[in-house]
Amino acid sequence: MKKALIVIDLQNDYFPGGKMQLDNTQEVLENTNKLIKYAREQEYKIYFIQHIAKKEDAPFFVRNTQGVKLHNKLDLQNELVIIKNYPNSFRETNLHEELLKHNIQDLIICGAMTHMCIDTTTRAAFDLGYKCTLVSDCCATKELKFQEKTIKSE
Repeated sequence: MKKALIVIDLQNDYFPGGKMQLDNTQEVLENTNKLIKYAREQEYKIYFIQHIAKKEDAPFFVRNTQGVKLHNKLDLQNELVIIKNYPNSFRETNLHEELLKHNIQDLIICGAMTHMCIDTTTRAAFDLGYKCTLVSDCCATKELKFQEKTIKSE
């Protein structure tokens, strides 16, 4: 079964100083770069996903800003960067076609935000018939509040 690594939205707005700072992004970046190195050694296809907001007044990932750029320490080489405008990395992108073209059936998924784009993309991949592995120490999120309860990022 052919595998691919999908690295989702490790963009400047999620890092310190960004418009939507998440917890532990530096550690996630370091772990993700180790995973990318491993994926290259295994000759897995690697796809980087970059979210660009559709609206200019979006709270983050606004086109033509520093925040929308993939982090400069992310070990991106000659791999394909797929632009998305929704939490689901498959929605209105060519990700599914790329995976089919290379006979990939097994996905390793990491990136940010765990509770939004990672969750949505993983569910969509499963619905499309992919075997999914989520690498938890390569995913970032933030503390959330639900009613009177706080859900820690860990």
